[in-house]
Amino acid sequence: MKKLFISAFSIACILSSLSSCGKTENAESSNTAKSACSATAENQVCTIDTLVADSIILPAAQTTGGMPIYDALSARATFRNFTPDALSDQTISNLLWTASGVNRPVADDPRLTAPTARNAQEIDIYVCTKTAVYLYQPVGHKLKLVNKGDFRAQAGKNPFHANASVDLIYVANYDKMEGFDDNGKAFYGATDSGFISQNVYLFCAAEGLKTCVCGHIDREEIAKFINLKNGYITLTQPIGK
Repeated sequence: MKKLFISAFSIACILSSLSSCGKTENAESSNTAKSACSATAENQVCTIDTLVADSIILPAAQTTGGMPIYDALSARATFRNFTPDALSDQTISNLLWTASGVNRPVADDPRLTAPTARNAQEIDIYVCTKTAVYLYQPVGHKLKLVNKGDFRAQAGKNPFHANASVDLIYVANYDKMEGFDDNGKAFYGATDSGFISQNVYLFCAAEGLKTCVCGHIDREEIAKFINLKNGYITLTQPIGK
């Protein structure tokens, strides 16, 4: 029955998108769900914003074109005010691929858009939406459910986190840093998070979105709702309109 529900939900969203840009109702499923909204309509309202599923397969990311790099660098800026408007599924897909997605899909050795020390690929990106917290999985370009609920306000101590469309949380996963000493874990976890943050800044500049990287956060609180076992929360980054 759950598989049938997801299918019906997807069909309903696609039919709705043909006539308008309407929001979908909140839905839950224990199955893998494909993003139901296509990227055919500009400013398409997303389903990820309302969907709760164990796994969400993101739309294929846009990996060519866009704003010239010099223009994006000129437009790069920090903003601390957001509207609660949702980002489209396609925008979220493009955002996460730009942050640290697979850009060289070698079968046994996929490489990412952001560099990491010794190619450890140790930075995990958690995505806080209005309805859930997900872990981004670059291989497969999908989201894995971590927790249900709206934890955007807890992603940072500044009030603007609660209004952002999504909040990203960067975590240096120490399980992926074997061979690094404590100083190395701290140093490279920080620098590698910075590379990802700048990727996000340039994406937002190119797409006319707002963002602000933040270190003024309650790491103990965040560790609880992302169920962190062995790692360090380096930064968070709200994104919105």
